[in-house]
Amino acid sequence: MEQYPHLYINGQWTDPTDPREVELIDPTREEPFARVSLGSAADVDRAVAAARQAFKSFSTASVDERISLIDRVVDVYESHSDEFSRLIAREVGIPVSNRAQVTGPVEHMRVARDILREYPFESRIGGAIVRREPIGVCALISPWNWPIQTGVIKIIYGLAAGCTIIAKPSMNSAASGTLLAQVLHEAGVPAGVFNLVNGTGRAVGDALSRHPEVDMISFTGSTAAGRQVGAAAADTVKRVSLELGGKSANIVLPDADLEKAARWNIQRAFFNAGQSCHAPARMLVHESQMEQVAAFLVDEAQRYHLGDPLDSLTTMGPVVSAEQCKSIRDFIQTGINEGANLVTGGLERPEGMDQGYFVKPTVFTGVSPDMTIAREEIFGPVLAVMPYRDEDEAVRIANDSPYGLGGYVFGGDRTNARRVVNALRAGRVSYNGAATDSYTPMGGYKQSGIGRSMGRFGLEEYLEIKSVYGFEDEAKALPALFG
Repeated sequence: MEQYPHLYINGQWTDPTDPREVELIDPTREEPFARVSLGSAADVDRAVAAARQAFKSFSTASVDERISLIDRVVDVYESHSDEFSRLIAREVGIPVSNRAQVTGPVEHMRVARDILREYPFESRIGGAIVRREPIGVCALISPWNWPIQTGVIKIIYGLAAGCTIIAKPSMNSAASGTLLAQVLHEAGVPAGVFNLVNGTGRAVGDALSRHPEVDMISFTGSTAAGRQVGAAAADTVKRVSLELGGKSANIVLPDADLEKAARWNIQRAFFNAGQSCHAPARMLVHESQMEQVAAFLVDEAQRYHLGDPLDSLTTMGPVVSAEQCKSIRDFIQTGINEGANLVTGGLERPEGMDQGYFVKPTVFTGVSPDMTIAREEIFGPVLAVMPYRDEDEAVRIANDSPYGLGGYVFGGDRTNARRVVNALRAGRVSYNGAATDSYTPMGGYKQSGIGRSMGRFGLEEYLEIKSVYGFEDEAKALPALFG
């Protein structure tokens, strides 16, 4: 049994004020593999005090000093990459073959460093100086489905801006969160600049949201939990950045490469066992092409090799927990009950899997927009395929959602596809499976969130804006903010 008995506060590994532990369950073996100590509101107070004190000096660190710090973090992180890969396989079931979960954070760190190197912290409007300064003490709450990358993106842009940090990873991924704290410690992050308080959302998350000495809270998770964070933060009028749920649609236009669109949709929707907020969980296909597309979807879904995530041949591991597994199967049952056509997958355990929280890759066709599986975020390997009569109807169906995180379009005529892309109410839209870019912002419309992460826009989430007057001569030497 692995042990994670400490919090990380003010540059030191420390016992919780009121020691309590929780066991982490290996979702493949359905048995505990680690114990993690839980913090409390009292530990939040300790961490916030340390971060507040450290902000006095770290907020004035030069750009070169912060770049050097990020470079050290990158070097130390890479030395632990195999350990991260094995750990997230045990705690949340992510296959070791999914190297993007481990290599992606390094790319984001380097992007943040490069943006920091060029970012104009002072510019001018007329004779006034517009100055950007670190916002202060930041509470960063990250999820279990991208346990390292989401936390890294929040932390690294906070450090790049000159902020100090209290991190709270998900309880499901608290072990990898602790290892990330070890990376920052070994990299020589100054005492108090980074702090880790593991704990529940109800105790630690709520205390961070309400704390009067926290200047910003960044949360990634469900829309329901995001509402609670926003409400708790309102009393102290702190900045709130939220990346929340999604039910992204992929509109396959009649002139698209249907096989490419279908196979890509399965690969993207079922990546990470479907536990991704950007997953194209709704696929919209012209009514005349449904049968043709369905054949490709079934073939691609059945190519997954389900198994132990520590096995390099596994391409889909278990979902994160018994609760999540039950929730996904309940949605599948609801889809069947409401009359959707189950073409592959279903409720049964995968063949040969007598333990573990495994769910078969599942595809429904004949889904109508009012069905539960078309509207609710399932967060599992379940795809709802819906027919449409014309492009206007396809866009209406795609936008008929409380969410607006991602969108996807496949088509042949680029001019026509661009019109469809522009009509989608979503924060990120990809055409013909184009890859995203870490320099570009990520975030959502509607109930998918507030604010943006990554790139220049992500850095600015951690900055305040100050207008300075009376220094016209200095302003002349600065770049103009506009024009």
